[in-house]
Amino acid sequence: MKNRLFNALVALMIISLILSACASPATPAATEAPPNANAPTQAAPTAAGPTAVPTATIAPAAEGATEIAFWHSMAGDIGGKAIPQMANDFNTSQTKCHVTPIYQGSYDDSLNKLKAGLQGKDTPAVIQLFDIATRQMVDLKVVTPVQNYVDKENYDLSDLEPNVLAYYTVDNKIYSMPFNTSTPLLYYNKDLFKAAGLDPEKPPRTFDEFTAAARKLTTKDASGKVTVYGGSFAIYGWFFEQFLAVSAGYYVDQNNGRDGLATKATFNSPEGVAIMQWWKDMVDEGIMANYGRKTVDVRNAFLAGQTAMFIDSTAVLRGVLDGSAGKFEVGTGFLPRPNEEAFTKSGTIIGGGSLWIINNRPQAEQDCAWEFIKFQSSAKEQSYWQTMSGYFPIRKSAYNEQLTVDWTAKYPSFKTAVDQLHASPNNRYTNGALIGVFPVA
Repeated sequence: MKNRLFNALVALMIISLILSACASPATPAATEAPPNANAPTQAAPTAAGPTAVPTATIAPAAEGATEIAFWHSMAGDIGGKAIPQMANDFNTSQTKCHVTPIYQGSYDDSLNKLKAGLQGKDTPAVIQLFDIATRQMVDLKVVTPVQNYVDKENYDLSDLEPNVLAYYTVDNKIYSMPFNTSTPLLYYNKDLFKAAGLDPEKPPRTFDEFTAAARKLTTKDASGKVTVYGGSFAIYGWFFEQFLAVSAGYYVDQNNGRDGLATKATFNSPEGVAIMQWWKDMVDEGIMANYGRKTVDVRNAFLAGQTAMFIDSTAVLRGVLDGSAGKFEVGTGFLPRPNEEAFTKSGTIIGGGSLWIINNRPQAEQDCAWEFIKFQSSAKEQSYWQTMSGYFPIRKSAYNEQLTVDWTAKYPSFKTAVDQLHASPNNRYTNGALIGVFPVA
């Protein structure tokens, strides 16, 4: 019976690794959930910042300005308010270029529309795509690497997060500019920790510590029915990939496809098997709930007080804090590792999306695409983007912007995400896997 359960869990994980190839939440089989699944609809920040756009209205272009299209996959307030606002900020900052953002649906939809439009040049100058499209976009040879502009202008990269840039660097060349970036976090109910006699300021750091905490946090009624599970993970490929990374394991060969084209999957390594065994053992013991593949179902169970710990993208932090307000206090911690030694060897992989310049557009459009990308990467715009979306800034100086200072003071748990990013070494484990078939698997 246990073998059948284990085989079923493994089968579900493999299916998830294939079908969820869309970043995550930070999705994979790679990196982040469907656009906006990681970042709930949010209201405009109250701190001083760029004036919110009430609708997706874009100011008209200045006479003679080069018009460019920006395809994106952000829905809700992010796509309806934040992105139009950032486009207007750019448009009013100069008169040479004018950008119009156009929502294209999911990342998959946007990628498919791009490929379909290549023949007739029905393409944008700049497009937002999920991280797992990186290898395919490079192989399609349809982009102008941002490295070309970086080299031409001697553009200073020192203020950008190195671990974030590393994901989009292929063969020592930066192909796209990071835009919406997240990593997974451990979320836990501090009130339940206190009730179980656990220190609410010390979340579990290792697999064994997580198991021990889950055991204490699990409660049952008089009939023996579980009323609160110690923890729960969605059966989601991106989470397995992240656990593999922090275990210093490779997802595919050729050092995650970073030192050569990947030819085979390697996630059935001892590190991968150990993750699955740890997960299965907790399910077998009844201290880990199984709510299926949808991350939102696990999140809702947590907010309903039915599970004490779960993992999800940093991009859902604000939604979780808002959803738990008045009910219980939420704590955040690093993604658990196999052991303490693992913290020195590896870390989490970034998820989310980046901005690409399409090379079949006129040179003037490509140049404006670069100007737009640079503008979006500025400290002021990254600060605004963080407060509106929940993704963290790609530029370190953005944390000094008053908007972010005020936002972080309101949501101090967000610092965990930043600390985890900075604690992760920059190596082939944390760079993430490059696989051309990720988006179509």
